[in-house]
Amino acid sequence: MPRYALLIEYNGAPFSGWQRQKQHPSVQQAVEEALRKLEPDCPGIGAAGRTDAGVHASGQVAHCDMTKEWDPFRLSEALNHHLKPAPVAILHAARVADDWHARFSAHERRYMFRLISRRAPLVHEAGKAWHINHPLDRDRMQAGADRLIGLHDFTTFRSTMCQADSPVKTLDEFRIEAHAIPYGTEYRFYLRARSFLHNQVRSFVGTLERVGAGSWTPQDVTTALEACDRAACGPVCPPQGLYLMGVGYADDPFASSATPT
Repeated sequence: MPRYALLIEYNGAPFSGWQRQKQHPSVQQAVEEALRKLEPDCPGIGAAGRTDAGVHASGQVAHCDMTKEWDPFRLSEALNHHLKPAPVAILHAARVADDWHARFSAHERRYMFRLISRRAPLVHEAGKAWHINHPLDRDRMQAGADRLIGLHDFTTFRSTMCQADSPVKTLDEFRIEAHAIPYGTEYRFYLRARSFLHNQVRSFVGTLERVGAGSWTPQDVTTALEACDRAACGPVCPPQGLYLMGVGYADDPFASSATPT
């Protein structure tokens, strides 16, 4: 069965998350149902990572096995037709080796979190960013984030429901940008690692928001990290604002196949 990699974008607001569930809509279900409009016996798909309810993606990657050979561009076009009106789009499709796996072939994941600070409620960005109404200090937050980079036991910053075998992970990058917007500031948190624990990014951002607001110091982040205790974590921020931006592979399946114009 020929295997294809799919580069997927979605708005996570109407979904219970990526993973298929019995009684709630999921992104995986939407893509699989579109695939079965093309091939009724198409098996389930595998993804690079699971995103929670309300989390978005601009670079999720999944793989699917088809019974016949498809032109990758035609496959993406057909899937996009059948995905309507769900807020899910196949940005690119590519033929890959039979043993290529969206999850196990990946060597890094990249996330971005959007936080908007302004007095007025969000209108156009509602559901797409975390809204707060007080100012933050970007430099203080970056100083706290710097203490999380590297190899650590991240027990403090993972959900008690996390199913990972070990809390020890390496965080390769944690960068925070501040951008002036009308009547406020948008803060963007960029993170990169081979893999992440459940709720790790949201735990980081919620904790650093307290640093930026002045309730915590950067040293408090180190103290929380070294406690290896979930109770030492700061608030966990809401899922709105979290985006899976991309997945890294030794051989990018989407780099060598240009999309027709």
